[in-house]
Amino acid sequence: MHSTLIVARIRPGSAERVADLFREFDDTDMPARMGTRRRQLFEYRGLYFHLQDFDSDNGGRLIEEAKTDPRFVRISDDLKPFIDAYDPTTWRSPSDAMAHRFYGWTQT
Repeated sequence: MHSTLIVARIRPGSAERVADLFREFDDTDMPARMGTRRRQLFEYRGLYFHLQDFDSDNGGRLIEEAKTDPRFVRISDDLKPFIDAYDPTTWRSPSDAMAHRFYGWTQT
């Protein structure tokens, strides 16, 4: 399994609305189209963490291919009032907000 973690800022009190937007999005075929197996959203002291799990590391390529789908464009626009880039001066795309794993462990 391959995972990505996006770190951003979330507006206070907006977690439930963000969850609703993703609930609607995830109820379509878009997660399958992007190769998403699981999505988890977290918030901590104004920070937003978006964890996605994929079967393989093709997730980045599949997401790039899905970015022009009107549903992807819509959720991106719908999230703008609630989610801000962690560092707006360097953000150009979600890949600019991805955390880099430096350790991993799996029970065998």
